[in-house]
Amino acid sequence: MTVRDVSSSRLVAMALSAALVPSAGPVVAPARAAAAPPQPCPTVESPARPPATPSPPPVSPTDGTVGGEALATPGLAAPAGAPKVPAVTATSWLVADLDSGLVLGGCGPHEHRTPASVQKLLLAATLMPRLDPTQVVEVKRDDLQDLDPESSLMGVVPGCRYTVEDLWFGLLLESGNDAANVLARLGGGAAGRAGGVQAMNDEARRLHANQTHAATPSGLDGPGQYTSAYDLALITRTAFAREDFRRYMAARVAQIPAQPGRPAFAITNDNAMMGSYPGMLAGKTGFTDLARQTYVGVAERDGRRLVVTLLGAETAPLGSLGEATALLNWGFTLSPDQSVGHLVTPEVEKKKDDQVVIAAGGKAGGSGGSSSLSVPAALALGAVLLVVVLGVFVGRRWRARHR
Repeated sequence: MTVRDVSSSRLVAMALSAALVPSAGPVVAPARAAAAPPQPCPTVESPARPPATPSPPPVSPTDGTVGGEALATPGLAAPAGAPKVPAVTATSWLVADLDSGLVLGGCGPHEHRTPASVQKLLLAATLMPRLDPTQVVEVKRDDLQDLDPESSLMGVVPGCRYTVEDLWFGLLLESGNDAANVLARLGGGAAGRAGGVQAMNDEARRLHANQTHAATPSGLDGPGQYTSAYDLALITRTAFAREDFRRYMAARVAQIPAQPGRPAFAITNDNAMMGSYPGMLAGKTGFTDLARQTYVGVAERDGRRLVVTLLGAETAPLGSLGEATALLNWGFTLSPDQSVGHLVTPEVEKKKDDQVVIAAGGKAGGSGGSSSLSVPAALALGAVLLVVVLGVFVGRRWRARHR
């Protein structure tokens, strides 16, 4: 080996060492300004609120920013220059455009709250695409054994047979906890009701409703059962895209056929806003001692459809329906381009994830297979290869001149 060859080899080795050995000093990120304190939500105190309420789990920083950075707050998120936000007793709420997906405003939009019967909307969004509405199912005694007779019931009877469509009417108009149990058992397949609840949680993950966890199909209180105002808007938007769901929710009355030894009966829509709020398209109420009053409603005005979701409201002074009215009225005063975030969709979010992976040098759609280099590592490797090529080229020319 010539002297020039040795020098070239040393040059390559030094370049490799410089590229592959990390710098001794840490990379210091630029200092970030302290986050501004959350803006308080306009609230009304209610004498009906119990002294003790559930302590919800914290929201992770990643989940809090789903739909936009402005939504990562336990306080108020409202567009600059918006009209005064109504004061309500609800501890969290959200108003969004159902068609564009723009979030017009909210209070603690990602905060965990107990859902009560608005959880039934997740059951509908999950199982309506899977169940044949003409299928006939026999009610079993186990479907009813854990239900309080004083709770909200459709009125199904063990041993009697009902179509799936009958059960959807009972679930969505009368908020039937019995209908919820039967539908979850049917949709859960071999796993029964537990399988139906698991399917609900799988659907919540698919929708990026990350604060939502179902423990019961009906929304009756269960361990670790939570949702958020933002998640309910995602779930409602998904369900409302279906014609059959819109038809069920818009019905004022549904007739349930007679059974052997049982007369036919009618169930009525329990959403009082259907007859009192102009343009009301659908609504779902809920109440448990832990959840307090909850509500989801959709209304249309001048071709614009808004969804309102609220959790943790009290009966006085306005009640959940009065507060939903005030928030919808506020939302309709905003221009269509005023927003603080957006409702994500599974398809759009998957494409964004794929683009991030591709930009980092990986393959879209999965993490299996070969690992990818980070951008700094790729640049360092390119520099090393350039030095190697130059070293070989210089060495060959030197040898050619000295033969």
